[in-house]
Amino acid sequence: MKNKHTIQELTLEEVMGDRFGRYSKYIIQERALPDIRDGLKPVQRRILYAMNKDGNTYDKAFRKSAKSVGNIMGNYHPHGDSSIYEAMVRMSQDWKLREVLIEMHGNNGSMDGDPPAAMRYTEARLSKLSGELLKDIEKETVDFVWNFDDTEKEPTVLPAAFPNLLVNGSTGISAGYATEIPTHNLAEVIDGTIYLIDHPQASLEKIMELIPGPDFPTGGILQGKEEIKKAYETGKGKVILRAKTSIEPLRGGKQQIVIHEIPYEVNKAVLVKKMDEIRLSKKIDGIAEVRDETDRTGLQIVVELKKDTNAEGILNYLFKNTDLQINYNFNMVAIDNMTPQQVGLAHILASYIAHRKQVITARSRFDLQKARDRQHIVEGLVKALSILDQVIATIRGSKDKKNAKQNLVAQFDFTEAQAEAIVTLQLYRLTNTDITQLEKEAAELAALIKELQLILNSEKELHKVMKAELRQIKKQYGNPRLTKIEDEIEEIKIETEVLIAPEDVIVTLTKDGYLKRSSIRSYNASKPEEHGMKEDDSVIFIEKLNTLDHLLLVTNKGNLIYRPVHEIADLRWKEVGEHISQTITNLSVDEEIIAAFPYKELDANQLFVFVSRNGMIKQTRMTEFSPWRTYKSRPTSGMKLKGADDQVVSVFLTGESLRYDIFLATSRGFGLRYPLAEVPVVGAKAAGVKAINLKADDAVVSSALVLPEGDTPLVLVSQRGAVKRMLAQSLPQLSRAKRGLLIFRELKKNPHRLVYLTAEPSGTLLVTTQKGLTEEVVIEHVPINDRLSNGSFVIDEKKAGEVFHVSLEQELNETE
Repeated sequence: MKNKHTIQELTLEEVMGDRFGRYSKYIIQERALPDIRDGLKPVQRRILYAMNKDGNTYDKAFRKSAKSVGNIMGNYHPHGDSSIYEAMVRMSQDWKLREVLIEMHGNNGSMDGDPPAAMRYTEARLSKLSGELLKDIEKETVDFVWNFDDTEKEPTVLPAAFPNLLVNGSTGISAGYATEIPTHNLAEVIDGTIYLIDHPQASLEKIMELIPGPDFPTGGILQGKEEIKKAYETGKGKVILRAKTSIEPLRGGKQQIVIHEIPYEVNKAVLVKKMDEIRLSKKIDGIAEVRDETDRTGLQIVVELKKDTNAEGILNYLFKNTDLQINYNFNMVAIDNMTPQQVGLAHILASYIAHRKQVITARSRFDLQKARDRQHIVEGLVKALSILDQVIATIRGSKDKKNAKQNLVAQFDFTEAQAEAIVTLQLYRLTNTDITQLEKEAAELAALIKELQLILNSEKELHKVMKAELRQIKKQYGNPRLTKIEDEIEEIKIETEVLIAPEDVIVTLTKDGYLKRSSIRSYNASKPEEHGMKEDDSVIFIEKLNTLDHLLLVTNKGNLIYRPVHEIADLRWKEVGEHISQTITNLSVDEEIIAAFPYKELDANQLFVFVSRNGMIKQTRMTEFSPWRTYKSRPTSGMKLKGADDQVVSVFLTGESLRYDIFLATSRGFGLRYPLAEVPVVGAKAAGVKAINLKADDAVVSSALVLPEGDTPLVLVSQRGAVKRMLAQSLPQLSRAKRGLLIFRELKKNPHRLVYLTAEPSGTLLVTTQKGLTEEVVIEHVPINDRLSNGSFVIDEKKAGEVFHVSLEQELNETE
C-alpha cells in the first residue's frame, strides 16, 4: 500500500477528546461567554460594529433589521440569521437590558414571552449609549483580526467607554461553563470604577458602599446583603428576588393585592396564569379574580380578594408558590485573557480599568501621531506664506505638479509632505485671515501634543482622563436605581388559616373505615339516622370539628394515620364516605381503625397510651406524631407489635400532669389496676413494657383510665350476654406486670369470658350476637355490683348465640 506510512492509528478516546476539546474552546470563547472588558459576546460585538460601520447610528434614520442582519451574516458572523436577529432583539429589550444598546421600531417581543415580529417588519439603529462602546474604534485603540473569509477586519473587543459587563449583565451556556451576571446601575458602577482607579487596593465593603448590588431593569426587591457580598467575592451566590407589591382597600371591606414590578426574566403571562390556576383549583380560598392591567403607562397585575380575607397571608402564599419570588443565582463567568474565569466584582472592575488604560494609551498615541503630522504641514504652510512670492514664482516656473514639488523641496528645504500641501493649496487660502488661522492652529496643535505626551508619560494624567470620561458618561446617561435592596432574606411563613377557609363541619368515621366530613347545612337538612353507611357498619367517631383542626386515627396494628380535617372528603351527610384504603395503600387486610383523636395543635404535655392484646403497654408523646412527609399515602408506627397475633386493644390520649390509674381487663376475667406513672414514656417505634402477667391462654380484652380514688364505674360484658357494672376502685391498686384479681366469679361449667369493657359513665351499648340479634343496653340502668358478681343476662345465649360484638352508640354532642 503506497500511503501506508501516512495512516495514523488513534483511539476513539483520543480523537473524541481532542475534537471535543477544540469545539468546547471555540464555543466558550466565540459564542456563549462575554468578554470581561466590553461585556459582549462575539455575535453582539459584531452586530454593534457592523451597524456602526454602516452608519446605522442613533442620529440617523432607522433601517430595516433584515438589512443589518444580512450584512452582519455576510461579513462577520457566518451563522443562522435567526441567531443574529435574536441577539439583536435582546439588545433592544428594556426588560432584559438595564441600558438598551439597540433601538427598535416595531414589535420586539414582550415580558409575556411574545415573539418579536420578523426582521423584515422591524427597523433598528444603535442607541446613543452604544456609540460610547464604539467610540474611538477608528483610532487603532483595539486589535482587529480578519473575518471568516479574510475580506474584512473586525475588532476582537470594543473600546467600551463604560463597564458594560456589569451594567447589562450576561447570561449564557457553553460546554462545561455557564454564566449568569446580573445587570447593575450605570451611575453606581461608574462611581465604583472611579473609586477603584483611585484606590486599587480597595476592600469589597468599600466598593459595595458605591455598588450595593444588582439593579434589574424590571425593578423588584432584592433580599440578602450577605449573599450579594459572597457573590461579589467569589462570583457565585444565591439571592432572593421578589415582586414589588402593595395591598389596597376596595369598597365593601374587600382588598386587592397590586403587583407593580415582577422579578427579572419572569414571564408575566405565565405568572398571571399560575396565580389564576391557584384561584381555580382553590388551593387557597380568598382570591376572587386575577387581572393583568399592564398598559403603556406601566406594569400592573391585580389580585382581587374576597371579603374578610387575610391579604398578607395570601401574598405570602403567592410569594412561596409562584414566580412572584424567585431565587436569583449569581454565576459570574467571563472570558479574561482568553480563558473563562469565575470572577468577583473587584476582578471585573480591575480588568475593565486595565482595558481602558490600553484604549486611552493607544488612542493618545494615534492622536499624537496625527497631531504631529498636521503640525509638520502647518509649519510648512506658515513658512510658505512668509515667502509667498518666491514660492509662487517657483511653482509657475515648474513643468508640472511633480516638478513643482521637487523644486520646492530643493530650493526652500520643504519636506515631501509639506510640498504636497503647498501645491494643493487653494488660492483663497492666501488671504490675510488664513495666516492668523494657521498660527492659531499651530498653537492648538502644540498644546494638544503636550497634553497627549503628558498622558502617555504619566499614569496619573491617564487616570485623570479616564475618570473625566466616565464622569461625563454618568452625567449624560446615569439614572436612579430601580431595584430596592433589603439586607435580610425574609422567611415566608404561611398560616394554615390562609390556605383553608375556616368552617365548622361534622366528621364521622365508621368501624369499617369510612371517613367523611359534612357541612353543618347538610347535617341539619337530614335526619341523624339518614347517615350514609353500609349495613352492619357502625359509627365509631362523630364530632363537630373545624376545617383547621387535625385528626389522628389509630389502627389495631399500631399504626397512626394523620388527616387534616380540610383534606377529608367533603360529602353530603347521606353519602357513605371515602374508605381509608383509597389513600392509604399499605394497610393489612385485617387492619381496622379503632380510635380517632381530634386536635387543634400538637401538645408535648399530651401522651398517647397504647395497650396491646398480648399484655404490652407504652406511653408516647403526642408530638412524636407531627405530620410526616408521606402522610397522605402512608401511616406511621405508633406501637411496635411483637407477635403476629398481637394487636392494639385500647388507645387513650391524656395529659401528662393528670394522675390516672390504668385498669386492664383480660378475657379470663382478671383485672389489674396500677398508676399510669409506672408506664415509661418512650418513642413512637418502641414496643413498650409488660402491662400484666397473662396466663398462657389469656389475652387483654380492653383497658380504661380510672381515677386512683373515688368511684369510677366500669361496664363489663361477657360472651354469655351478661352485663354488669363494678367500681374500678373495688380492685386494690397494685403495681405493673402483676396477674391481677378476678372480676368475674369463676364457674366450673361454661365460665364467663370478658368481651367488652368501658369506663363510659352513660350512653347506650349495642350488644350484637352471633345470630345477628342486637340488644340495646342503657349504661345508667345497669346496677353496680361487687367485683365477683357475674351481672345479669341481657340476652339468652341459647337462643341468640354468644355475644359477637359490643359497641357504644356514638351520638353527636350538640352542645359543642
